[in-house]
Amino acid sequence: MTLRYRMVVFDWDGTVMDSTSLIAQCIQRAAVATGLREPGTREAKAVIGLGVRDSIERLFPGIDSGQANTFGMHYRAHFLAHDHETPLYEGMRELLGALDQRERILAVATGKSRRGLDRALNHSGLAGRFQFTRCADEGFPKPHPDMLERLMDFAGVERGQVLMIGDTTHDLDLARNAGVDAVAVSYGAHPAALLVDQGAKAVVSSVGELGEWLMRNA
Repeated sequence: MTLRYRMVVFDWDGTVMDSTSLIAQCIQRAAVATGLREPGTREAKAVIGLGVRDSIERLFPGIDSGQANTFGMHYRAHFLAHDHETPLYEGMRELLGALDQRERILAVATGKSRRGLDRALNHSGLAGRFQFTRCADEGFPKPHPDMLERLMDFAGVERGQVLMIGDTTHDLDLARNAGVDAVAVSYGAHPAALLVDQGAKAVVSSVGELGEWLMRNA
């Protein structure tokens, strides 16, 4: 049987790992420590998935390079103190195993740095589960199509054989810009109201619902 999707690409934070609240808290604490305006939780979550520079510039327009560097230093310190405590979403490990048994190529496209993703993969025990990964500091960050284009090159697959799964409009923009299908999950950083009517094949509210959709369609 011909596979509809040969490669399934997951965003990480807010899609595979339940880390959006931690990221938002770290953004808020870093802002206060840097002497910047403290963004609200919804505002902080809105930039999750973007590259570090784009996130900072969106939250703090006109910030100078010194403040940006200081903010980044405080953010990393807060995040690294707690990232090892961050769990996978319930049922995600089993879902990835089921997709692996169905011989899908599994990949990650994330706004994390390479160093950050490697830490998360090791902490979660998923280091060997994904065949290909691409991070924001290895090329152009979301929503530029570079991440998915490089993953397609690595795996030797065509656009029509790829499905992107993510929890933000940035992930859906990435998929659209790369010309691939997408499914949105509303249990992460962006609520369903922001994800509907963005071109996704489906908007699902749980890992269980995501698994059901994938077993039927992928």
